[in-house]
Amino acid sequence: MDEGLAMPDPKRLSGRELLSAMVRGELPAPPFAETTNIRLVEVGDGRAVFVGQPADAFLNPLNTIHGGWIATIIDSALGCAVHSKLAPGQTYTTTAMTVNYVRALLPDSGEVRCEGVAVHSGRRTATSEARLTDVKGRLIAHGSETCLIMDLPG
Repeated sequence: MDEGLAMPDPKRLSGRELLSAMVRGELPAPPFAETTNIRLVEVGDGRAVFVGQPADAFLNPLNTIHGGWIATIIDSALGCAVHSKLAPGQTYTTTAMTVNYVRALLPDSGEVRCEGVAVHSGRRTATSEARLTDVKGRLIAHGSETCLIMDLPG
């Protein structure tokens, strides 16, 4: 993480403003992004796109990419789609997530893309859906998430 970039007060920026600043490189990505080779590349109103590079470090005993890595990129797109709908002073937490694995992901599959969209964004709950595809456009996995929306204290 670049120590020269300070995180802003989340009470001053909307979720979309904060995430857009990360895409532009004005704010640092969270530390997990470097560890997992996953990065946020696009943000819109109720939409977030991540790309990720599968690597040998994420192999399971079957020599395919571990389902937890797949779930991580899907969770990132699902959560940030909801995050992009938040007003200044709001936060969220995931209450439920479902991932459906369609095909194995191999370490030499190339960069994958995961697009999440907010399906519902209410006063206290939000839901989102995401699809993870490989460089050939084939579906690897898809998922859905429910989030609880809360006001930040203070």
